[in-house]
Amino acid sequence: MKVLIELENMEFKAYHGCYDLEKKVGNRFRVDVAIETEAGEAAQTDDLRKSVNYLTVYEIVRGQMEITSNILEHVALRIADAIREQFPATDRVTVKVSKLAPPLGGKIERVSVTLSK
Repeated sequence: MKVLIELENMEFKAYHGCYDLEKKVGNRFRVDVAIETEAGEAAQTDDLRKSVNYLTVYEIVRGQMEITSNILEHVALRIADAIREQFPATDRVTVKVSKLAPPLGGKIERVSVTLSK
């Protein structure tokens, strides 16, 4: 049985961006993660060890968000790679990283990058 596990709207203050000011004062970011995996045995046995631990995924995302990057593509790739490394049985990991109110010279809610691996 295939399942889709989603952690949505995780919010972090981080220091990603190509401008020095972004790296100094930071910005707010939202991260969404979707993990496609086989979960038949976990569902039948109610055994967390057979599934993807949501807390572990959150901690992976939080840890990767603490590492400053110039571009969101790099952040999303690091998150996806770290999740796949921790949970190698996953079929697909999709990560969306959004910078809220980016400093682009006008009013804009967010800019986002979505990556699937």
